[in-house]
Amino acid sequence: MDIKTVDSYDFSGHKALIRVDFNVPLDKQYNITDDSRIKAAVPTIKKILKDGGAVILMSHLGRPLKKLKEDGTVDYEKHSLKHVLKHTSELLGVEVKFGGDCIGEEAFKMSASLKAGEVMLLENLRFYKEEEKGDAAFSEKLSKHGDVYVNDAFGTAHRAHASTTIVANYYPADRKMFGYLMAAEIKNADKVILQAEKPFTAILGGAKVSDKMLIIENLIAKADYIIIGGGMAYTFFKAQGYHIGSSLAEDDRLETAKEVIAKAEAKGCKIVLPVDSVIADKFAADANSKNCDTTNIPDGWMGLDIGEKAIVDFRNVINKSKTILWNGPMGVFEMEKFQAGTKAVAEAVAEATENGAFSLVGGGDSVAAVNQFGLADKVSYVSTGGGALLEYFEGKELPGIKAIRG
Repeated sequence: MDIKTVDSYDFSGHKALIRVDFNVPLDKQYNITDDSRIKAAVPTIKKILKDGGAVILMSHLGRPLKKLKEDGTVDYEKHSLKHVLKHTSELLGVEVKFGGDCIGEEAFKMSASLKAGEVMLLENLRFYKEEEKGDAAFSEKLSKHGDVYVNDAFGTAHRAHASTTIVANYYPADRKMFGYLMAAEIKNADKVILQAEKPFTAILGGAKVSDKMLIIENLIAKADYIIIGGGMAYTFFKAQGYHIGSSLAEDDRLETAKEVIAKAEAKGCKIVLPVDSVIADKFAADANSKNCDTTNIPDGWMGLDIGEKAIVDFRNVINKSKTILWNGPMGVFEMEKFQAGTKAVAEAVAEATENGAFSLVGGGDSVAAVNQFGLADKVSYVSTGGGALLEYFEGKELPGIKAIRG
């Protein structure tokens, strides 16, 4: 399907209202600890400025109405987008003005007088409950800031919020489009889900089966192999009657896990589970640990990483794959003792990519892992959207994409 992007538009004399994802992590001094989301938006902004357009940026930061201060009030300082102004200005080489309140009088005055080549940033959209509710009146107010709407926030595309979806209703079809990041995310996701070259392997990790069940069920019909690691693997072992000690397991998902194994077999999709695990006597960096068959973990011990044999098995599958999707770590990789499995998978994905496979890494922890091990530039594409990417692979239509694609 055609993706209408900023490339097909001349922004000369126009004001572009861009939904970006500047929901970046900040330390206690409000310094940005990871600026990759801001960097990802730079090419779109620069294209518009180069054309002779002006830019109004809008984003959320955290969940200010849910994470209140102890006295029950909103922590405006902690959740203010003013903290990203300086760094955004440095990345763009243009001083970004701060519009303050996203629908305040000052902000509208500023956007109305914005000249070609200028950029302003609105205050956190989520200071208003209307943003997450997808309120029409709030969306219409936001639309008054610009005469063209650009969505470049894939990380929020699965939410039918005012700024990601509803605001598009107030623009004619030829004046709403995707930014470069959004277009790249859709193109790369489609390459995996619609045009996968075989063999296609999906690597799924993380703690809970419940978070990934829909994606597993959707991928069974498309993938040749589904590698399952992380805490979620133990639910599958327990479902088959094996002893998993104190390992994480979701008892209410045991039947579903059994069904998944049967469905995969019927479809000719091979589910690959870790035959052995690195087990520990407690959930701690200084725990006693040893390698053990995953089918027989002693009482009082828990699996915190995939074991040596599992690494070999997983690597063999990855090496023969032509399309690879990786979402979720293989163990508690934040602790050095339990990171070997995640690191080995990251290296195998990088190696397969070097040998011609197409690899897409998505989801916060897998992205953190490829960054931590210095392999982000050795895979084909690193997605910025965790929840959005998962829902896309679950086969759902994302509201933020539909609002523009129609």
